[in-house]
Amino acid sequence: MRVGVEVGGTFTDLVAIEDGRVRVAKVPSVPAHPDEGAMASLVAGEIDLAAVEDLVHGSTVATNAILERKGAPVALLTTRGFRDVLFLQRHNRTQIYDLFYRKPDPVLARRDILEIDERMSAQGAVVEPLDEAATGAKLAEFLGGGQYKSVAICLLNGYAEPKHERQLAAMVATQFPDLTVTCSADVTREFREYERTSTTTLAAYVQPVIDSYLRRFETQLGEQNFTGRFSIMQSNGGRLPVAGMSRNAITSLFSGPAAGVMGAVRQAGLSGYGDLITLDMGGTSTDVCLVADGKPNLSGETEVDGLPIRTPVLDIVTVGAGGGSICWQDDGGMLRVGPESAGADPGPACYGRGGDRPAITDAHMLRGTIRAETFLGGKMDVDGAAAARVFKGLSENLDMSIEEAADSAVRVADANIVGAIQLVSTERGRDPRDYVLVPFGGAGPLHAARVAEELDISTILIPPNAGVLSAYGLLASDFLQYETMTRRIPLTAGAAAEVKDLFADLQARATASFRDLGIAADLHFSYSLDMRFIGQAFEITVDIDGETLSNLAADDLLELFNEAHNRVFSFGESGMHRAEIVSFRLGASAPPEVVPALNEGIGDEVVRGQTKIFDLGEWRDCELLSRAAIAAEAAGIPGPALVEDGTSTIFVPHGWTATVDDQDNIILQWET
Repeated sequence: MRVGVEVGGTFTDLVAIEDGRVRVAKVPSVPAHPDEGAMASLVAGEIDLAAVEDLVHGSTVATNAILERKGAPVALLTTRGFRDVLFLQRHNRTQIYDLFYRKPDPVLARRDILEIDERMSAQGAVVEPLDEAATGAKLAEFLGGGQYKSVAICLLNGYAEPKHERQLAAMVATQFPDLTVTCSADVTREFREYERTSTTTLAAYVQPVIDSYLRRFETQLGEQNFTGRFSIMQSNGGRLPVAGMSRNAITSLFSGPAAGVMGAVRQAGLSGYGDLITLDMGGTSTDVCLVADGKPNLSGETEVDGLPIRTPVLDIVTVGAGGGSICWQDDGGMLRVGPESAGADPGPACYGRGGDRPAITDAHMLRGTIRAETFLGGKMDVDGAAAARVFKGLSENLDMSIEEAADSAVRVADANIVGAIQLVSTERGRDPRDYVLVPFGGAGPLHAARVAEELDISTILIPPNAGVLSAYGLLASDFLQYETMTRRIPLTAGAAAEVKDLFADLQARATASFRDLGIAADLHFSYSLDMRFIGQAFEITVDIDGETLSNLAADDLLELFNEAHNRVFSFGESGMHRAEIVSFRLGASAPPEVVPALNEGIGDEVVRGQTKIFDLGEWRDCELLSRAAIAAEAAGIPGPALVEDGTSTIFVPHGWTATVDDQDNIILQWET
């Protein structure tokens, strides 16, 4: 048996696959104690942990620790003269018209930073050696009070040569063995002092929290006789054995959204689709990601609560348009949706747990696109009267009926999602019309068709068990690690040889890391460079396949860079002397021994009926169907139709036709 457990903001999802049989469970999350929700999902799924060979877990623990400022007390050791890097930050303003704008606060105070007498050059040469005797005395005084649980070490130019960071780490470990120590060289070996210091500090801030959470979870699993492999999902779209999290927990920040993307890639790939836009709409937010030729876009940096984190992550854009997103009016009287969410506690008003503000799930109840008797497969009671109650005030303020207000809120949420998709497509030089939309999460299939219409996307693929696809993505993901390094190399005739040598070094480092984690499978490698015109402040990512790398010439590098630059900025021709390589990134992946299929079968119960929905300002007759009913019609089912699928509901508007393919995916085609 293989089990994936994904803790979301509102629900915790489980997918268990054994001998081709798929078992799913969905239980409310417990935000204060996410491991309780995870264990509850195992109970709901009736999982015998003694029979589980492979357990993969994704959670929001690291993200919540930063957002809620509940990480471990952390100290920072940095080079003399660089104590204020975290407070100076950058000169950009994320809200340029806000007269009261303040830069985001770091997770530590200035008093928590100790300057160390040492210096490395940007080329990795020792400028000022580290005096261990004098530094040891400073460490004893600074860390001896017992107020810290974690230490971040980020020295100037430590990305080029980490010798002094290693010395400091050894000294701290010797004097204070109970402290967790995090070196920048183990987190990100890329330049830009503020981003590197922020990343290292945040990694040290969440590491004790993640370690404690995983120890507690492992103990509970052990008490139920679990002896299989336990892996954790990362933000980069791959997983690692739990031992890997003890080195760099910051990689687990966005594990849930990343798992959903990988589940969509796997399931859509079985039907021959590789160019995708994924739409994961859950209870708290909506996450979208562009996938080209089966490979999700990767970004070298992200941020949480305004604080930059320099680590490879899937290029996912998140907007506040989940089922629990609050519907409200701004100061100008305009209807808004999100980013505030009712979350799991209390949740939307219709959950009957004390929610008293209108949310998107309440809106769907009022429109008839969610039916109380079949919500969550009929396993959860919901209250339509409560939904009407919380929308009453909003509808009166907008001078609309309750149904019109609910319908308008859903359309605003659709507009938010369209904007997010444009960020990952048109603003990245990609035309969304060339892609297949893959919606999942509990609410994704409800919104997908209207979103696709706005973007002129004519094909939608909805996987089976779409509401728990993220949990399946945990099982479908590879073991994956990235090795990065900053090394500025002008694009001259000798650049190709240097590129090959540096990638060979990174490949050897990744191979050794996997061996230490007990993964002995043949590794697959991906290669990318961050490149720019000389004088530019920021870079673009240029991917290189293995065959091109083995026969690389400087002209090839220039051609690849020009192509990527043209795609993003619509210009890019340059002479070789004007371009340079800035950073190297190598991905090392090992597929799991078994990748279970989600193809459960759609069952044989053909259900067809009639209902009414409120859509685009009026009540409409709508066919009510099961998946099996669609499969029974070779020509497909025309909209308007609602397909109730246990973990989600699929809305097929007028003008769309639904069919089921041989992988049990529902395919919607728009008759444009």
